[in-house]
Amino acid sequence: MNIPENLLYSSDHEWVRIESERAVIGITDYAQDALGDVVFVDLPDVGGVVTAGASITEVESTKSVSDIYAPIAGTIIDTNQDLSESPELLNEDPYGEGWICAIEFADGSQFPDLLTAEQYGALIES
Repeated sequence: MNIPENLLYSSDHEWVRIESERAVIGITDYAQDALGDVVFVDLPDVGGVVTAGASITEVESTKSVSDIYAPIAGTIIDTNQDLSESPELLNEDPYGEGWICAIEFADGSQFPDLLTAEQYGALIES
């Protein structure tokens, strides 16, 4: 399983890349593997205010429909429109071209519930 060291992770299998006052969100390699072939991504609405732990969107695969949860609170400021035409990007490149959305968070926000790569690796091994 690919678990990049430069990202943070939620226990719900989302990854977070902090970029100044915004965070880019996607699903982990573990999550995309468990989902199987992704066939549809319902992108969240730009401008929507999200609460950490709340469902922000759904991903449909050949196996099931799964909720994607906001790992942090804030406002959705961007979505990956490429997923509308190419939902398989979640399977092919979950940490790159398969990102889902970007959330603007309050300056100075802390993320104590997020896991390091090492902690996330231990979680999925257990």
